[in-house]
Amino acid sequence: MVEQRLDDQKLTVILKAVSDPKRRELLTLLVQHGPTRVTDLAKHFEVSLNAVSKHIKILEAAGLVRRRTEWREHLIEPVMEPVSEIDHWFQELRSIWTQRLDALDQALSGETDDE
Repeated sequence: MVEQRLDDQKLTVILKAVSDPKRRELLTLLVQHGPTRVTDLAKHFEVSLNAVSKHIKILEAAGLVRRRTEWREHLIEPVMEPVSEIDHWFQELRSIWTQRLDALDQALSGETDDE
């Protein structure tokens, strides 16, 4: 039960991080282009470098990106493991929905058989 709560909290942090369109766009750019400098990411947006950095910090806190240093360059790179957690949650939802639709289908087909 405690593990489930931790998973729920982690999922909540991830979903909150990607709830902002700019953060989703940042993450998409990173996945498309690979590790990128913050200044290069900021060129894609009409906001300050500081604002982009704040968005990156939120993505970092959610575990969706990480910073690494190569010589004098600080690069931001995507981390895809948290995305699989979101995908797993959606798969669970799809499974429940499919089961309910199958049960409804059986119930409806059972009604037509009796008539």
